[in-house]
Amino acid sequence: MRYRKFGQTAWQVSEIGYGMWGMAGWTGSQDAESLASLQRSIDLGCNFFDTAWAYGDGHSEELLGKVFRANSSKKLYLATKVPPQNREWPSKREFSLDVSYPPAYVFEYLDKSLKNIGVETIDLFQYHTWEDKWLDDERTVSTIEKLRQSGKVRAVGISMNRWEPWNGIRAVKSGLIDAVQVIYNIFDQNPDDELFPACRAHQVGVIARVPFDEGSLTGTLTAQSTWPKDDWRSTYFVPENLLSSVQHADALKPLVPHGSNMAEMALRFILNNPDVATIIPGMRKIQNVEANIAASDKGPLPGALHSELQKRRWVRTPTKWSQ
Repeated sequence: MRYRKFGQTAWQVSEIGYGMWGMAGWTGSQDAESLASLQRSIDLGCNFFDTAWAYGDGHSEELLGKVFRANSSKKLYLATKVPPQNREWPSKREFSLDVSYPPAYVFEYLDKSLKNIGVETIDLFQYHTWEDKWLDDERTVSTIEKLRQSGKVRAVGISMNRWEPWNGIRAVKSGLIDAVQVIYNIFDQNPDDELFPACRAHQVGVIARVPFDEGSLTGTLTAQSTWPKDDWRSTYFVPENLLSSVQHADALKPLVPHGSNMAEMALRFILNNPDVATIIPGMRKIQNVEANIAASDKGPLPGALHSELQKRRWVRTPTKWSQ
């Protein structure tokens, strides 16, 4: 495992972190397997873990608390998120601060997360949705400042809406935030244009989420793939999205290096970008943990392959099913 500096903090975080949504928001999760996978990741050098209250109404946070207590002698970094009060993902332009994140509500959920995890301080506390216009409300600034002053939070960040990397650049340039979490992968390269240069200039840490494009970049989906109705993916991979995603992914298969696979190629593509501090693939099984962390051991892709994959950018805009 290799490590990278996280923004302007002194943290050295594993470049492969741990995304914990799948442990509470997708079907097929079992707590014993989740805990074993978390422990295996720590044994292999992972030290950055991203969860949220919304992942199982605090259940994912509780699981993380258990594994943190079992590894109290190790330096591990904990990131979680306050859910929007209206429980709407993504946020919309018309949502006000009072609708999504009134100040008292933010602090209420900070205390809930601290209790769920069983810690006194959270390393990175993030808004689970974001609108740059909320900076026009002076309460946004005062809330973020009070979060840091509380002693309960070491850093504050935002998790950005799908396919809207522009909607957070103002927050980066404001100097208020320490981190952004944004979708970045072979298909979704738009953050390279404006967001990442802003993060670089203002020393804001970048967390790359959805490295596998919700599964299409593992190369395992087909036009016949299905999920249970209560699984989030059944609402995301609607027919129009599933077919297009499979077609785009299939076009990449001839580029996979000999002895590798598409998932590893997808992670190593992101590792080529020094603006990214850590990648947070979802990992529910030990074999996924071992495979993803092995990508760090292999390092970035060769320049020629990376350049070819840069040509495979797929520009999309938010729609009803994109969430």
